[in-house]
Amino acid sequence: MRFSFTRDDFPEGFIFGAATAAYQIEGSANGVCGPCHWDTFAATPGNVLHADDGSIACDHYHRYEEDLDIIRSGGFDAYRFSTSWARVMPDGRTVNPEGLDFYDRLVDATVERGLKPALTLYHWELPSALADQGGWTNRDTALRFGDMARAVIERIGDRVERVATLNEPWCVAWLSHFIGLHAPGLRDIRAAMRAMHHVQLAHGTAMSVLREHGQKNLGIVLNFTQAEPASDAPADRRAVETVDAIQMGWFAGGLFKGRYPDEMIAAAGQHMPDGYEDDMALISQPMDWLGLNYYTRALIEAAPHDPWPHQREVLGPLPKTQMGWEIYPQGLEILLKRVQRDYTGDLPLMVTENGMAYDDHVIGGEVEDPVRVQYFEDHLQAVRRCIADGVPVQGYFGWSLLDNFEWALGYEKRFGLVHVDYDTLKRTPKSSFEAFRAALTKGGEK
Repeated sequence: MRFSFTRDDFPEGFIFGAATAAYQIEGSANGVCGPCHWDTFAATPGNVLHADDGSIACDHYHRYEEDLDIIRSGGFDAYRFSTSWARVMPDGRTVNPEGLDFYDRLVDATVERGLKPALTLYHWELPSALADQGGWTNRDTALRFGDMARAVIERIGDRVERVATLNEPWCVAWLSHFIGLHAPGLRDIRAAMRAMHHVQLAHGTAMSVLREHGQKNLGIVLNFTQAEPASDAPADRRAVETVDAIQMGWFAGGLFKGRYPDEMIAAAGQHMPDGYEDDMALISQPMDWLGLNYYTRALIEAAPHDPWPHQREVLGPLPKTQMGWEIYPQGLEILLKRVQRDYTGDLPLMVTENGMAYDDHVIGGEVEDPVRVQYFEDHLQAVRRCIADGVPVQGYFGWSLLDNFEWALGYEKRFGLVHVDYDTLKRTPKSSFEAFRAALTKGGEK
């Protein structure tokens, strides 16, 4: 099964890439790496499915050259990867030369294969030493992140093609401190509101450090779901507005308008750090691009008898992925157009993550995943429609290169373009990978 499009159906220079995250693939037990709050979260019974953890993961730490060869064979242009703060600074403050040496080798190997390195400085690995001091609820963590950005960029900044400060700050702050599904697993409105601000402050702090070092092509990666009301009831529509304020309004509003949504401040502003307003100029300094991660939509209904935010998500009717997420490619088109219209204007946009989990198996040495092929087909067609309508989308990264540690869901959910046997660590490209190869290389040649 192949895509109906080829590279030639996208604008010249459009970037196709594959994405990963350090904790999900490297193996935190490999090399010199300090503990992070995902290690301790996973070590606590009930937090992660099957008590899985990221200690070995896909062993990308030792197998990165094999993985980069796979990316190159698929005709991709870029590799999006992240640095582990706990590897770069095991205690959150002191530089670990061996950790930087690994990322130095990784970037060199990426460039040697003709791939563009797309760096994300933080993809959720907060050193435990900083977690002990309050983590993202502590303003000092945002300032220490500037030190981490400096250490990384001074070593590999001369070779990376673009830099994102953080991946999905909504997950770092709200999902992890209010909903409690990710490390540190808190369910506390005060902790959440402080983390919501401090993670933005970390972005602004890092941006200033990167600019001081002359680094170019800087951005951040935000994640959005397409929130829609479960019914036509006014209460459900208002509930969607609240979801939007927590997600797009808070992060895109803070970054591009220098202010947080009135509803959020009215409902929970008493939990904000004193003087947060003074940070907004730093947070909203200009960027060179914005990354957008999209997977699904959310059907929202009002929950007036629950505490604020008075809403909950309900099950939708559309076909679903292994995660239980609805397959809704129209949502990507809606969000890209809305972000451009309301926040970014002519700023280049990148789809930095898009993909689906599926119950994949190796049969006869191959992995057939036609549902995933169709998922990518439909979402890339949505991107094409956006480009035709003038939205400056300049690239698309499939999530993920490899089956990997899927956070609180352990190793059961498989997002990869490449199947990983977790017993032998053997890589087997899936038919979705072959569909990309056929679309991105002449005649599908390796």
